Amino acid sequence: MGIRGKMKHPAVFLDRDGVLNRALIREGTPHPPASVAELEILPNVPEALDALRARGYALIVVTNQPDVARGTASKQMVIDINNHLKDRLNLDAVLTCFHDNADNCDCRKPRPGLLLRAAQDLGIDLSSSFMVGDRARDVEAGQRAGCRTFFVDGNYMEAPPSRCDFRVGSLIEAANIILSTSARQKVTLDQLNVKLFADGANKAGMLDMCAKPYIKGLTTNPTLMRKAGISDYRAFAREMLTEIRDKPISFEVLSDDFAQMEREALEIASWAQNVYVKIPVTNTRCESCRSLVSRLSNRKVKVNVTAVMTLAQVRGIVEALNPAVPSYVSIFAGRVADTGLDPLPLIAKALELLKLNSKAELVWASSREILNIFQADAIGCHVITVTQDILNKLSLIGYDLTQYSLDTVKMFCDDAQSAGFSLEGSPLSTTAP
Repeated sequence: MGIRGKMKHPAVFLDRDGVLNRALIREGTPHPPASVAELEILPNVPEALDALRARGYALIVVTNQPDVARGTASKQMVIDINNHLKDRLNLDAVLTCFHDNADNCDCRKPRPGLLLRAAQDLGIDLSSSFMVGDRARDVEAGQRAGCRTFFVDGNYMEAPPSRCDFRVGSLIEAANIILSTSARQKVTLDQLNVKLFADGANKAGMLDMCAKPYIKGLTTNPTLMRKAGISDYRAFAREMLTEIRDKPISFEVLSDDFAQMEREALEIASWAQNVYVKIPVTNTRCESCRSLVSRLSNRKVKVNVTAVMTLAQVRGIVEALNPAVPSYVSIFAGRVADTGLDPLPLIAKALELLKLNSKAELVWASSREILNIFQADAIGCHVITVTQDILNKLSLIGYDLTQYSLDTVKMFCDDAQSAGFSLEGSPLSTTAP
């Protein structure tokens, strides 16, 4: 099989054509290249595989090549393409079914034979493995083998899978989600690459958070300020800036009118060099802020575009930003999750778009729990905002779960006793109903 020794790792199983290399589309259906010369590795595939390999995943291609059985391609040509991909991408194995449907073999996807063979021969843990494919038969094979599945949507003229765990547009998006969902939690904050920004509006609390070395910036908004009882927005902001001088801090415009927003943004930006101006992605009439962001960015105003929740919004903002001026794009991942949707695919795709602008950073906003910090870090998000409630739980990172379970049991017991709850003297029925 050409595998580098027996592995004890989970695997990422990969379809070949349309996932690793560009498929040739004829009449809306994908076809394999006819030679090594026609082979084109898709963008970001090497980087995706390197990241997965570094995390400990075996990389195993499982591919149907029925043209051999049909007599339209030679077996040696398929082997040559496989060997080229294996060497070029440092794959652990390429497992191939050369049969057609009429052969009724157990290795042709959607049957899971190739995956089961790898699991048996190599000790692969299928339950912690993933299958990434661009056709319904790939997804079904992964499901039948017990793997989590990714459908890479190539917009082919054929039915997509009826269900899958994740629908993505490329292998790099799938890799980012895999790395996030299977992240090994780091136990100290100094091991994180994602930057923690404190979100609040209480002066004492913000200054306390700012003093912590692991807090790299701060944000606030009118809702938080209102809850904190602040009545003079300008005075509060300028007072905070006398204390916070060496970390970025974001203050939001107040108007719903773009012309007034622009005037407010220019004033806010003038308060200090470390100020970012928060601009809502739309006004209350759902009109895009794109033109305003373009004008401000071209005037060297550092903006933080906020309340972003769709990829279309991200795309429009990235196009509007001046690539020479630092900026933030804040996706409200917590609110996306509140609707029952997983924000990770959106974050992964947004990160790809932001690669077009080296000065723009993606913010995971409206976080809900400590886990979000590790998810943001694993997927490569630049910044995550955290409230004081979440910061108060940082001491739990790496805490022994058996001890945490005991702490919880003790809490229930103590609360029951403190409340004076008792069932003593309650009538107990000894007769069956």
